[in-house]
Parts: sequence; C-alpha cells; structure tokens
Amino acid sequence: MTFESKFLSEPKTIAIVGCPFSGGQPKPGVDKGPIRLVEAGLIPQLEGLGWKVRFDGHHQFEEVNAENDPPIGILKNPRLVSRVCRSVADAVGGHAANGELPVTLGGDHSLAMGTISGTFSKHPDACVIWVDAHADINTLETTESGLWITTNDEPPANAYDANPGNIHGMPVSFLLGIGEKVEEFSWVKPVLDAQRLVFIGLRDVDAGEKKILKDNNIKAFSMHEVDKYGIGKVVEMALDHVNPQRDRPIHLSFDVDALDPSVAPSTGTPVRGGLTFREGHYICEAICETGLLVGLDLMEVNPSLADETSVQQTVAVGCSLLRSALGETLL
Repeated sequence: MTFESKFLSEPKTIAIVGCPFSGGQPKPGVDKGPIRLVEAGLIPQLEGLGWKVRFDGHHQFEEVNAENDPPIGILKNPRLVSRVCRSVADAVGGHAANGELPVTLGGDHSLAMGTISGTFSKHPDACVIWVDAHADINTLETTESGLWITTNDEPPANAYDANPGNIHGMPVSFLLGIGEKVEEFSWVKPVLDAQRLVFIGLRDVDAGEKKILKDNNIKAFSMHEVDKYGIGKVVEMALDHVNPQRDRPIHLSFDVDALDPSVAPSTGTPVRGGLTFREGHYICEAICETGLLVGLDLMEVNPSLADETSVQQTVAVGCSLLRSALGETLL
C-alpha cells in the first residue's frame, strides 16, 4: 500500500458507508449511485490497494418515516433529510472513532451534513476540501432568490437552484452555522470554521452564494483559477490556506459534477466547462499524498440520467477517483 496516514489505526481500514438517498433534491435515481459503485467492483478494487474494507451493506434508513414531511418554510423534505443525515453522522462518527476511514457513497450532497459532522466528532480540528461545480452554501434566505418565472413553467437551462428549497444546495451553510436557524436541524452544529473550508472547481454559483463566500472570506478556486494556475498550483494553494502546516486532518467531499459532463455525464446537475479526467484525479492523488485524509465522500452519481454507456463511464470514473484518493498511483 502506498497510502500512509497520520491518523488511522492499524490495520488501515476503510469503512464503506453506502447512502442510497435522494431526498435533498428532486431528480430520481441518485439513490442508485452507491449501489452501482459497489456492483462495479469497488470493494475488491480497494482491497487490491492493500486496504482492509468493511462494508455492512447500504444504509436503507428504514427507521426514517417521511410520510408526513411538509415543507418547513421553503425547505423540501426537511425531516427526512435531517433524520437521514443525522443517521449518517452517527455512522461516520462511529467509524472515525474506531480509527477507520469512512468512505461515504452518495446519494445527493445534502448527506455531507452528516458525513462532515461525523468526521468532526472525532477530528474537531479537521479542514474540508469541497470539490464541486456548485458551492452548496445557500441559506434559507438565499435559496428563495432562486425562484424563476417563465411562460411555459420550465426552469432555465442552467438553473441549479431554479426550484428553491432543495437541501442539497445548502449543506455547507448548515455546517458553518450561517443563515436562519431551523429547529429540525438543530443537531447540526457549526463545526466548520470558514477558514478551514476551501472550494475547488466552482462554476455555477448563485448571486446569494457569491455574497456569502465574500462576506465570510471563504477561499474558493473556480474553474477560472484552474485555467489560470493549473490544477497542481490550485491544490497547493488550497492546502496552504486550510492546512498550512500540513498537520490537520482532511475531509474530502467530491461531487462528480465537478468534472466536465464529457467525463462524468450521469449526474443530476451537469455544468459544462468542468474539471478534466486528470484534473479530478490529481486532486485526489494530491490529498492522498498528504497522509492526512480522514473522511471521503463521493456524491451525486445518478445512473438514471443517461444512456447505459454514459452511466458505466460515470460509475467507472467514480471508482477511479476513490482509488486515486486511497493510494492508487500511475507508477
């Protein structure tokens, strides 16, 4: 194994947390992403890198009753999302407490409320590297600004938050503790300090989110910076900001829509002009090389939104990203 860690126990163990969940957004199918990733052979692939892999089956959240889940204000499926994310936080936190590396397979990105909360329960001094086309930092107030009006009741072509209230566009604000408080999410503590969060790959950010990023002095590298400096320099600058001494644990939360749709077409909110195959993998390889990774998410693989060839391509890329973050090298 080429993976070295300053925080994991021996023998080095990955705990796969499969989260077939779609309640944070309206498009069906993203709940099938984790299942397809495992069916593609992810577990033996990781074992082939020298890991001990623990996988107890996908979380089905049978105990979560969402039959009576009216909106809270504009938030959709708030009780379902809250209770599932809390369950995920408990699972991830338990694995982290055991010295294992939780690898969460989503599912939509609202789950990061749970994964990052779980990581920080063990590693309160951790930092977060969020790789995504979107900032996912809307608040209850700014998500309302996404309302759209058209004559044929169709959203704009590139409207990530055109149907406001979808919580997969909001997890970072909950983790930072900004915006109006919602009692149902009172369990989500503001564990994340703005100076220990960095974005890479942004290219579809709402006006309200841009203001939040600026007002809170949150470091973000859009695709403009990737083009300007190259991915190697961007990752170095990102680490210099959130982890200057290279001594803090790292949680990497990777949304596959950070990649260009030509690379990962089967996802719910694709935006052209994204990371190339190699740029995405370089991020994962560079984080692995630090030896500081303690939490890893791969989110928003949706097998229902493309033809089967494109689905297989996206699933294969997802597995490849995870392998790169967990020690696979080119040589």
